[in-house]
Amino acid sequence: MKSNLLIIIYGLIVTMSVMYATQPLQPLLATKFKVTITEASLFTAVILFFLAVAPIIYGYILEKVCAKKMLINASIVLLITNIFLGLSNSYELFLFFRVCEALVIPAILTSLMSILANIDKDNIKFNMSIYVAGTVFGGLIGRVFSGFIATTFSYEYVFYSLSFAIFISILLIKKLNFNGEANIIKPKISDVVNILKDRRFVIVYFVMFCIFFVFSGVLNVLPFRAKELSSDFSEFQIALLYLGYGMGILVSLNSKKIVNFFKGEINTILYATIFFIFTISSLFIENILYLFLLLFLVCIGMFTAHTVSTQLANSMQKSQKSLTSGMYLTFYYLGGATGSLVPSMIYKAFNWNIMLIVFVILLLVVALVVALNKDLFKTL
Repeated sequence: MKSNLLIIIYGLIVTMSVMYATQPLQPLLATKFKVTITEASLFTAVILFFLAVAPIIYGYILEKVCAKKMLINASIVLLITNIFLGLSNSYELFLFFRVCEALVIPAILTSLMSILANIDKDNIKFNMSIYVAGTVFGGLIGRVFSGFIATTFSYEYVFYSLSFAIFISILLIKKLNFNGEANIIKPKISDVVNILKDRRFVIVYFVMFCIFFVFSGVLNVLPFRAKELSSDFSEFQIALLYLGYGMGILVSLNSKKIVNFFKGEINTILYATIFFIFTISSLFIENILYLFLLLFLVCIGMFTAHTVSTQLANSMQKSQKSLTSGMYLTFYYLGGATGSLVPSMIYKAFNWNIMLIVFVILLLVVALVVALNKDLFKTL
């Protein structure tokens, strides 16, 4: 049982590393392929977009599928595409292979979550908190690792070394003691409409769309901002700016204490949003060291809102939990995908400060919506 858990965590970390490995490299890749910041941002945005639509598409394509088989096949595709990413010498080719990865990453994450939820049904809540912590750790490791490899060797080796890590993952997956089916939902339009008739769900989905939009925007434009502040900033130094992302692990593992402290989920989301507004407002600073430290606080605000919103979305309705959480992920990742693109356009057209002002206005609207609708959640 323990070996199964470790294999899943390793697979999760590797997949999330692949997903976010391009983020600190975006200024380098933009220069290499002679493209704009928005075009370079597509390398991350395309995967987030497919993660948003995957719960809908996969439910209709795959009626029943063995989770382990899907995991192995999708991982083999990921292995091959990563090798080709290292070999790609044009923007179009590189983007094409990132789209290929975007098609299989949701399948890998769905399979890993299904297996994790079914290997030990007595500890589902604990295993899901491990899953969240694993995704956060993978996102952190992927960014730092890619910056280090790109600076020490060259960016191509980031993808070759990730391919090796995926190869190890495939060998380990084959040893997984699980033959069940993947838990894939097939949403009906009527079910989706019924859920959206409940204003509480609309509020939670709206909150997370906006918060992840802002968070993705900051993290995606961050490498370009770092280069703007200091042109000789290396990819590894840029990657170190993402260390604050690790706060997500602490928050997800201590969410119960945080909710108890603020006396309920909706209060916690409101205070986390207000804290998030203050931390985003502080990013106007031009000192790179302060920027590094402030990003720890930004991550605390975002991950508190995200972790508690996930719990709230899963507790508001006794039936159709897989659909309500699937819809939550759709809105969450749509926020991330648009947040990886639109803010980069604002940054390119105007500047960092204007982009932050747009973020603060949007977050003030979010805080106002939550504050005005707090009474709706009193029955929980």
